[in-house]
Amino acid sequence: MGANNGKQCGSEGKGSSSISSDVSSSTDHTPTKAPKNVAISEDLDLSMRILSTPSPALILNPNPSSQTVSSGHEMSSSPFNVPGETVAMVHPPPGTCLQPSKAHHTTLIDVLSDPILLHVLSFLSTPQLCRCARVCRRWYNLAWDPRLWSSIRLTGELLLADRALKVLTHRLCQDTPNVCLTLETVVASGCRRLSDRGLRVIAQCCPELQRLEVAGCYNLSNDAVFDVVSQCPNLEHLDVSGCPKVTCISLTQEASLQLTPLYCQQIGLRYLDMTDCVSLEDEGLRTIAFHCPRLTHLFLRRCSRLTDESLRQLSLHCTALRELSLSDCHLVGDFGLREVARLEGRLRYLSVAHCMRITDVGLRYVARYCPRLRYLNARGCEGLTDQGLSHLAHSCLRLRSLDVGRCPLVSDAGLEVLAHSCMGLRRLSLRGCESVTGRGLTALAAGCPELQLLNVQECEVPPEALRLVKKHCRRCVIEHTIPAFY
Repeated sequence: MGANNGKQCGSEGKGSSSISSDVSSSTDHTPTKAPKNVAISEDLDLSMRILSTPSPALILNPNPSSQTVSSGHEMSSSPFNVPGETVAMVHPPPGTCLQPSKAHHTTLIDVLSDPILLHVLSFLSTPQLCRCARVCRRWYNLAWDPRLWSSIRLTGELLLADRALKVLTHRLCQDTPNVCLTLETVVASGCRRLSDRGLRVIAQCCPELQRLEVAGCYNLSNDAVFDVVSQCPNLEHLDVSGCPKVTCISLTQEASLQLTPLYCQQIGLRYLDMTDCVSLEDEGLRTIAFHCPRLTHLFLRRCSRLTDESLRQLSLHCTALRELSLSDCHLVGDFGLREVARLEGRLRYLSVAHCMRITDVGLRYVARYCPRLRYLNARGCEGLTDQGLSHLAHSCLRLRSLDVGRCPLVSDAGLEVLAHSCMGLRRLSLRGCESVTGRGLTALAAGCPELQLLNVQECEVPPEALRLVKKHCRRCVIEHTIPAFY
C-alpha cells in the first residue's frame, strides 16, 4: 500500500465509500463504529482486469495517463492502452484463478462463524478491510456485506458518477434485488458529470437514504430532485448548492402548480442548502416552505432573485427554523427581517451579509423577537449604526458571534454598549469600521473577557489598545494590519 493512499483511506473514517480522482480527499466525519468505506480512483490501471480486488467497480477514462488505485493498494503503471474505452465492471471474488490450488490448512480464525467474523470486520479500517477482501472467497463475500456499508462518497470532476452509482448500488443490492436497505448517505459533491440519470438510480435503489450532497453538479434539474424527495421519505439533509438548474424542492412536478389540499404532502427535510441556486425565485421558495415545514437549517446564499415576500412564506410554514442565511440577497430589506423575526425564540443563526437594504429598523425587529440569537453576520450592511448595536446588545444577551465589518457608521459608542451587555461574546469582526478607535477596544477588553477572535483589519486603532485586549482576553486571536503590534 502506498503511504499516501493509506492516509487517505484512514482519514475518511468508517461508514462511507469514496471514489475520487486524486489521492487527497476531504475528511468524512462519521461515527466511529459505523460501516467501512472503500476508495476507488477514477483513473485505474488496466492491469486490474486480471487482478482480484475488493473494488466494487472500475470507471476507466479514455486515454488514461497516470493510473493509480486508492483502495488501499498502489498499482504499477500498466503496459496496456485501450484508447477511447470506458469500462465499468464488478470484479470477481478471489478464488477464480485457474492455477491449481494448494493444500488447505485450517487456521483458528476459520473456526469463527460468519456473524462473529462480520462483527470483527466492522471494526477494521478501510485499507485493512480491502486487504481482507482479497484473502479468500469467504472473506470477499463478508467484506462486501451490505451491512458494512452506510454511505458512498464520490469526488472528482472527471469521474463518471452516473455509471459509478449504478455499479455500486447494484453491488450493494446483492441480497435485496434492486433495493439497498442499508445505504443512508450519498455524497457526490463536485462531480460535474453527475446527471439526472444518477440521481434516479439513487431514488430507485435507496429508499432509506437520509443524506444527499450533490453540490456543484451543474447538470441536475428539478425533475431529478423530485424523484429523490418523492421516493426517499427519510431524507433529512439535502445539499444542492451550486446547482443553477434547481429552482424548487417539492413533491409536485411543476413548481408553479397551485397548492391545493390535494398536494398537502410534506417532505421531512431538516437541512437544505441552495447556495448559488441563482434561478431560485419567490415562487420556488414558497413551494419549498409549503412542502418542507420541518426545516431547521436553510442556506440561500447568493440567491439574488429572492425578495421580502418569500421570507413571509418561510415565517408562516417553517416555524422550526433555527439557522437562516440570506447573504448577498440584495433584494432583502427591513420588511424581510420583520418577517424573519416572527420565528421568535427559535432562531439561533442569521446571516444577512451585504444586504444593503437592511438598516437599524430591521435589526430592531430581530433583536426584539429573537432573544436567543447567538450568531449574526451583518457585514457590509452600511445602513447599520450604533443604534442597531444598542438594540442587539439589550435584547440578545446570549450573542456569541457578531460580524459588523464594512459598516462605517458603527463606532466606539456601539461597542461600549455591546461590551456592557454581551459579556459572553467570543467572536467579533470590525474589519473596515473606520469609526472604531482605541476607546471601543478598551471597553471590549474590560467587558468581554471570553473573547477569542477579534478582527480589526483596516481599522485605525492604536497598538496599546490591542495590547490591552490581549492582556485581559488571554485566549483572544487578534487579526490586524498594524505593523507596530506584534
